[in-house]
Amino acid sequence: MLAGYLGLFFAAFGAATLLPLQSEAVLVGLLLSGHYNLWLLLAIATFGNVLGSVVNWLLGRSVERVKDRRWFPVSTAQLEKARAHYQRWGHWTLLLSWVPVIGDPLTLVAGVMREPLWRFLLIVSLAKGARYAILALFAVSQFTGH
Repeated sequence: MLAGYLGLFFAAFGAATLLPLQSEAVLVGLLLSGHYNLWLLLAIATFGNVLGSVVNWLLGRSVERVKDRRWFPVSTAQLEKARAHYQRWGHWTLLLSWVPVIGDPLTLVAGVMREPLWRFLLIVSLAKGARYAILALFAVSQFTGH
């Protein structure tokens, strides 16, 4: 059982970084197995995903030093587009931090824009926690008939 919880944590953590990983399938699989506690799964997935977003935020804080390196995963054009959106909509864009493709760059740009960590953690935790909760409710209702 511990392996399942750890696997979910690392899948959620990796999925929140700029790595192309998915955590939703892991969460649903563990949930539907019937061997894991729903609330613990939601807490672990949310914590891992938010922690991965903090890595992006930290990268954003130091992006000026590394943005021109070949290994840096975001192009200058993508970074400028995200920066423009962030300047227009501000910290509320972090409500979209759970959205595939755009969420991870948004968390990086929040670091670039020097978003205070406390507000970043609050908004990102709410957004990502709500996404996992809705996914879990949908999975339970669709696959177990409850």
